[in-house]
Amino acid sequence: MSQDFDAQDSRFAAEFAGDVTVERIAAVYAESFVNAAEKSGDPGSALAELDAIVEDILKPYPRFAQILGSNIISHEEKVGIIDRIFKGRVSSLVLNFLKVLSRRGRLDIFLPIVKAIHEEMDRRNGVVPVRIVTAAPLEDKLLQQLEERLRDLVKGQPRISHRIDPRVIGGIVIEIGDKVIDASVSAQLERLRKQIIDRSAHEIQSRRDRFSYSAGN
Repeated sequence: MSQDFDAQDSRFAAEFAGDVTVERIAAVYAESFVNAAEKSGDPGSALAELDAIVEDILKPYPRFAQILGSNIISHEEKVGIIDRIFKGRVSSLVLNFLKVLSRRGRLDIFLPIVKAIHEEMDRRNGVVPVRIVTAAPLEDKLLQQLEERLRDLVKGQPRISHRIDPRVIGGIVIEIGDKVIDASVSAQLERLRKQIIDRSAHEIQSRRDRFSYSAGN
């Protein structure tokens, strides 16, 4: 299994020499890990183990993350630490992956690699991240309608994250992954945007009418 990870790292060195970014490195390791996880038959569990390492160990104990990413500590010492902390607690796939990252000096970008693994698995499963920013809160029913429309637009399963920002011009901003939206999709989103704004305006007016009626009585 570790040979697969090493092969991917060698491919990276050959293809991207002189054009190294954290994102490119992370993407190569993500592809390698997901390939191996799919061969194991349970990629979801493998990803959950990586997430647990991040949430339960690296984030609460940033000093430990610094030790793993340090160039001062040798690979052999890091492998000893990895075995003491993780052996018997994670799958052999994840354990070997950590050791390969150590040998290749990549543990310092473990968090970007895990992020890239999420993105790679989403891509393979047809999941498209969609970020929605609105000037006012949206009711659950309206969000559900929006998700149904977006499912047709993205030709996949949208994973929606929604936040409120009163400064948003036009009432709503929709970002679909990192793809450029063509004219036809832009037109559909514009119609959707107008529907949401009209619906929001109608609800606001209804509330004002109810308030005025209550105040008059």
